[in-house]
Amino acid sequence: MLRVIAIVLLTLSSIASAKAADVKVLAALAVQDALDPLAARFSRDRGHAVQIAYSTVGAIRKRLAAGERADVVVLTAEAMEEMDHAGQLVAGSRAPVAATRTGLAIRDGAVAPDITTIEKFRAALLAARSIAYTDPKTGGAFGTYFANELEHMGIADAVNAKAVLRRGSHEIVKAVAGGEAELGVTFISTIVSTPGLKVAGPLPPPLLTMERFAAGVLHDNTARDAAIDLVRVLHDSRSADLWTAAGFEVPTSP
Repeated sequence: MLRVIAIVLLTLSSIASAKAADVKVLAALAVQDALDPLAARFSRDRGHAVQIAYSTVGAIRKRLAAGERADVVVLTAEAMEEMDHAGQLVAGSRAPVAATRTGLAIRDGAVAPDITTIEKFRAALLAARSIAYTDPKTGGAFGTYFANELEHMGIADAVNAKAVLRRGSHEIVKAVAGGEAELGVTFISTIVSTPGLKVAGPLPPPLLTMERFAAGVLHDNTARDAAIDLVRVLHDSRSADLWTAAGFEVPTSP
């Protein structure tokens, strides 16, 4: 009897191992605080190994265009829509996962400037000693957008003269927390996840105040079933706790 049980257990173990897969994910830097624990829980529950490489949206798209292989991508909703229309994703696999507002980071204990209107935000940027934001040259979606908005506000030269340019939201908050920059313009989700910082406020209209992220399975994948399952998990209601704990907002629709 013991021998039969051992054989059955060995068979079941072999089947489980055969189904386990390595899932490679390329993801935007901004989602790291939520995606890391979500991927760890997925691996624990499903038995699939998840390898995540984080970079800016622009850099990831260049890597894919150059022939890099991956199974899942988690990028801005705009970028994912473009990739879907170009046939780069498995049909029907694209799903919204979370969103975050853009805001102003300051150190704990600092007086928050009034940024409730575009005029007051402009004045706060001009009055600041230094400002950290994403270097547009790194391919960050919001960095490119913000650089253009500085031009529209007529303060690009003044702000760039004291800019602390960084690669992505996590380096921006580090610059503010470490005293390299007085203000940081980045995603609120990253600000609230960083000890020693607080949110002075969301950026005022008409500036972009929400960045939405989506996940999808790349058409040229090597772990299709596991990849589809991962995207489903990132989108389901059970994952909302980890997204919201990291300062994100989740879609209200199922």
